[in-house]
This record gives sequence, C-alpha cells and structure tokens, in this order.
Amino acid sequence: MRINYRLRHAWLLGITLLLGSRSPLVHAAQQAATPPAATAMPAPLPAPSVIHYPKKRSELKLLFFRSLGDMKAYYTDPLHWKRRNWEYFGGALAAVAIAHHYDTEVRNHFDAGSSRPFGGKPPSSATLTDAMPGFAAFALTFGYAALTHSSEGESESWNMLESAGLASLTGFTMKYMFGRQRPYQTTDSNKWFAGGSSFPSLHVTAAFAIGTVLAESGNPRIRWLRRVIGYGIGLGTAYLRMKHNAHWLSDTVAAAALGMATAHFVMDRRARQDMSHSMVTVVPVRGGAMLAYAHDFN
Repeated sequence: MRINYRLRHAWLLGITLLLGSRSPLVHAAQQAATPPAATAMPAPLPAPSVIHYPKKRSELKLLFFRSLGDMKAYYTDPLHWKRRNWEYFGGALAAVAIAHHYDTEVRNHFDAGSSRPFGGKPPSSATLTDAMPGFAAFALTFGYAALTHSSEGESESWNMLESAGLASLTGFTMKYMFGRQRPYQTTDSNKWFAGGSSFPSLHVTAAFAIGTVLAESGNPRIRWLRRVIGYGIGLGTAYLRMKHNAHWLSDTVAAAALGMATAHFVMDRRARQDMSHSMVTVVPVRGGAMLAYAHDFN
C-alpha cells in the first residue's frame, strides 16, 4: 500500500508539470508570485549595429582621400597637357631666363646698402618672419571660416593648404635637383649643381600658392581687392627673400610660377568635381569606415 501511495503522488506530480501554465492552479500561483508592473525592471536596449562618428571626423577622412587623389592627378597632369598648358610652361621658362640675366644686378642692389659684408648670411630670424605674410593669410581665412561656419571659407582655406603643400613638395625636390648656391654663398649666379638649395624659393612658392587662392576665390565683386592682397603677399615675400640675401631674382620668379600654377590646378580640379554628378563619401560602419562612390546617370 505504501508503494502504491508513492506511485500515485508521483503520477500526480508528473501530470502537474506536464500541464504547466495550462493548469488553473499553477496559473493562479504564477500570477500571485509575479511582482507588480511598477516595480518591474525595463529590458535592456539592443546594441546599435552602426557606430555614428562625429561629422568632423568623417569630413577629415574625406579630405584625406580627396587629397590623395589630387596628389596623383597633380604629378601626372603633365602627361595630359595640351598646347595651351605647354605655352604657359614655355612662358614661365622664358620669364625665369630673363630674370636670371639680372640676378647679379638685383643682388648687388639689395646687398650694397646692407651693414653685412658682401655675401653675408641673412639672420636666422628672417626664415620665420619672411613666411609670416602667407601664414597670416591662411590663418585669417581659416579663422574667419570657423567663426562664421562658412563652408566656402573652409573650402578656400583647404585649397590654400593643399596648394601650398603640393607646390612646396615640388619645390623641395627641385632644390636638390638643381643644387644652386644662394647669394650669400657665392657671387656667381651660375653656381648650379653645387650642393646648394637656392632654386626655387620655398617661401615664395607657398606665398604665391596661398595668395593665388585668396585672389581668385570668394565674392567676385571684390575681386580687385582680393587680387591686390593675394598677389601682394607673394610679391612682398619675394622682396623680403631678396632683401635678406637668401635668394636670387630668378629663384623667386620660378617660385611664383610654381605656386600660381599649383593653385590654379587645385581650384580648377575642385570646380570640376563640384560640377560633376559624382560623389565620394565616407560611411562610418562598425570598426572603421567605408569609402563609397555614387554617380547620377540622369
């Protein structure tokens, strides 16, 4: 009898577990054990599948990839030059040749009234002070764009920076290719391939690159004022470099041509990209970013 009693209770327990929540008694017991809705903890939100980076970070990535494309196009551009481009290049070479003819006379003019001995090295502070006009133009443009949240101003300041960077990199390479000695090193303006670093002037190259972007951008109603300031920055920098006996006249003429040509390349390329129906964007995704390209065929 004791065994049958235990089997009967086990059978009833199994039926109860099988029915589970279907049993009215079990359902009532569960409701009684459930805490009030007010005290229930909310379920945690699912983790987002996309990480949203700040806008500025995405813009910097876009500028980085865009600059890489501009650099490639810049150094391969001579392969696609047309007749007009070669005419400009020939004119620049002619201007440098004419300036070279007057190198010694201009050097003597600036050095004759100086307190330094003939051929003396310029003061070390001149390297910094001669770069201030171009740097001030870039800093003021960038600062004004940041304060007014002007997209045109930000684009203009970036064009200044990119033009100065590309032109200076080219000028730096040319310096050690030609190896021309500076005016304070020799009285002979034909000292080429002699281990110098005079041709062309990097100060003037960057100044004309920045100044040309300033002169040819912005509101066309004040174009004359922008050109006076922009090209005045380049000419003023060239004057200071010759006055400080750091460069020959032809060094500054070649630098001016290089800076202006680079600035026009950057601005023209940017204008072509803005007019096209193609768009390159950086899409932030989990763990990094994805470069996307879109084109409108309409």
